[in-house]
Amino acid sequence: MSENLTLEEIREEARKKMMGICGVYKICDGDSMRICQGQSYGRSLNFGGIGSGAGFNNNVIALRKINLKMQLIGEHFEPDTSYDFFGNKLSMPIMGASVAGVNSFGGEKVITEQEFCCSVVFGCKKAGTVGWRGDTYTYSIENSYGINAIAEADGWGVKIVKPRDQETIVKFFKKAEEVGSIAVGIDIDGCGSFAMASHNKPVYRKNIGEIKELVSATKLPVIIKGVMCLEDALLAHEAGASAIVVSNHGGRVLDHTPGTAEVLPNIAAKLKGKTKIVIDGGVRTGYDVLKMLALGAESVLLGRDIVRAAVGAGIEGVKIHMDYMRKTLAKAMKMTNCQTLKDISSSILQ
Repeated sequence: MSENLTLEEIREEARKKMMGICGVYKICDGDSMRICQGQSYGRSLNFGGIGSGAGFNNNVIALRKINLKMQLIGEHFEPDTSYDFFGNKLSMPIMGASVAGVNSFGGEKVITEQEFCCSVVFGCKKAGTVGWRGDTYTYSIENSYGINAIAEADGWGVKIVKPRDQETIVKFFKKAEEVGSIAVGIDIDGCGSFAMASHNKPVYRKNIGEIKELVSATKLPVIIKGVMCLEDALLAHEAGASAIVVSNHGGRVLDHTPGTAEVLPNIAAKLKGKTKIVIDGGVRTGYDVLKMLALGAESVLLGRDIVRAAVGAGIEGVKIHMDYMRKTLAKAMKMTNCQTLKDISSSILQ
């Protein structure tokens, strides 16, 4: 694919390939009238939110309610969007989320699982950031597509595992260690995974002792993804997690959850500076990223938009989309008087 492709051309190609699964709308908000919705009426979950889609929709609504304060009089500057992630300097505090399972967005006829994983990992790497790789019912220790992609990228990635039995999780962690992954983690919200349940792949709630066991089982930083309340955030920190991800799994595991931007400030008030706080949910532009950082997150993950970029133009599509995110973040920082990430605070919100 040519580097001269525009985002709209990439999205148009994705729209053709994902027909009937995702409308690749200008506004991706999980509204009940969107193609992806309707799971509560007997359809498979596919790419939408579970049940009514309220959790998915609430992510977008929560961000939409927040406004940015323009502050423009002062010396000119070009914002520095660089970000340190476990000792690795990234071009931006924006990474590719651990979405897995192409069967949810068109299947192998659209893009193979290995192609998708490589698109995310290498596309993010070309943009100067990191692609996270996840887990689903088609994955096993022998066929771990995400870890394979991370290995091809010389360890430049993060491996997230569903909350399977402890032994299996540790095996995934060890394999990720062997290929030099930056970090590993579990998405605790995966205990409500529609895909795992519908394919008879057991997943479990995890207690604090089990999380401690997983933290001690690897030399890599361990991330706990799927935190939506202060209680879980504090327990994850107590268990030794190096980072938490505030996430409702894109609204795909529990209907009627609040938007992630709504629960973030309460968590950040207690844990900011003590552990890395990452967030996903409804982020579509660099302006959204800035809002999340101002609310207390350290960095942000992109899910559905990265899928569409990968489907539309593979590695180059992901790179182009991530470049767009960095540019819009820089624009937003300039217009709100934030020269570096350290200058971003709740004072820029209105």
